[in-house]
Amino acid sequence: MFVIGLTGSIAMGKSTTARFFAEAGVPVHDADGVVHALYAGPAAARIEAAFPGTTVDGRVDRTRLAAAVLGDAAAVKRLEAIVHPMVRAAERDFLAQAQARGERVAVLDIPLLFETGADARVDTVVVVSAPADIQRKRVFERAGMSEEKFAALLRQQMPDAQKRARADFIVDSAQGFDIVRAQVRAILQAVASRPTRRHPDAPAMD
Repeated sequence: MFVIGLTGSIAMGKSTTARFFAEAGVPVHDADGVVHALYAGPAAARIEAAFPGTTVDGRVDRTRLAAAVLGDAAAVKRLEAIVHPMVRAAERDFLAQAQARGERVAVLDIPLLFETGADARVDTVVVVSAPADIQRKRVFERAGMSEEKFAALLRQQMPDAQKRARADFIVDSAQGFDIVRAQVRAILQAVASRPTRRHPDAPAMD
């Protein structure tokens, strides 16, 4: 099974690109979606213990949590130490299930792919990108966004230019949905005959 790592900075169009991979019949593991599910229960108690006042009715309040960790590197590390192992376990389960079904390709949608070293666990990396002015326009269409929050989020992420330099494929999301779909199809065609690498903690792949 060939594993594609999909990433991109905030508001670059990564989620849309992931949806087009799924539309093409490729199973997609959404790391951020797993985090949302963990915040709704499994990780909530541990996060509340580490960051008191960040949960409501047994669920993590993302706004409160963001206020508690944004701009604080040590706090972000404490949060990652709680959440990342749970996300990794879900990822391993996803890959094992996809392998058991006989899937030929799977996608790991990981926002901080490079920042967390997850690129070592995939066979190729797809970076979704767009010009900075389009990124900025998109990000400020989101509820609750501010200059301070946007700047803090960018500081947590590898600059787009560095991601592009390390990518095996780049999806330009500035040209519309049809173009992005075409780029996804081209990537799948390109990887169809590529061999996979062996990853030490991944299930056996062929």
